[in-house]
Amino acid sequence: MTGVGLKVYYDLMSQPSRAVVLFLKANNIPFTPKPVALRKGEHLGEEYGETNPFHLVPAIDDNGFKITESVAILKYLADKHQVPDHWYPKDLKKRAQVDSYMAWQHLNLRMFGAMVFRTKVIIPRETGEPMDTKKLAEFEVQLETCLDKIESILLGKRPFLAGDEISVADLLGICELMQAYAVGHDVFRGRPKLDAWAKRVQARLQPHFDQAHIHLLKLRERFPPSAKF
Repeated sequence: MTGVGLKVYYDLMSQPSRAVVLFLKANNIPFTPKPVALRKGEHLGEEYGETNPFHLVPAIDDNGFKITESVAILKYLADKHQVPDHWYPKDLKKRAQVDSYMAWQHLNLRMFGAMVFRTKVIIPRETGEPMDTKKLAEFEVQLETCLDKIESILLGKRPFLAGDEISVADLLGICELMQAYAVGHDVFRGRPKLDAWAKRVQARLQPHFDQAHIHLLKLRERFPPSAKF
């Protein structure tokens, strides 16, 4: 939707960008889309730097109030628009569970899922050099450890990452998961709880989920499932 005060800067190849866009669409929050093509370096320009001086996506401009970082954006939008409570609960203990996942993910699923993607796609494209298979193997092992923790701990006795209902934690989680999946990492192999969770989250977010992942999943044609992972 155009012509509204909330401007959202994003690239759908970016995991946290997709999480923010999915949240807005799932909650029917109107916004003016401002696509930023990372592959063209649009995020590095001076104009975009006025919105986000860190030159990253996503970012929002809400009638002149600018916020960067997906976690901060999601919290702000959830509180401002009074979305259904399950997204970011007001109950102190339930909210702490969501915050706990969002803190954990930065140095775990987000880091290693992103590094698998960067090593396979972004770094070879930027440098013109062959993929560093040694580094890739290291990142894949670390990603596997994260996925096992999600399977056995975070989803051990509950249907969603932070409790009994879907939350912003699940939006961030599914988008990170799909980044590695898109480049051939079989994230679901041997993990029935993770697989069932992903299906639940995707079903709750349709048709927006498929729309947000169209371009990312085209990479599966270039990166068939790995025989190892």
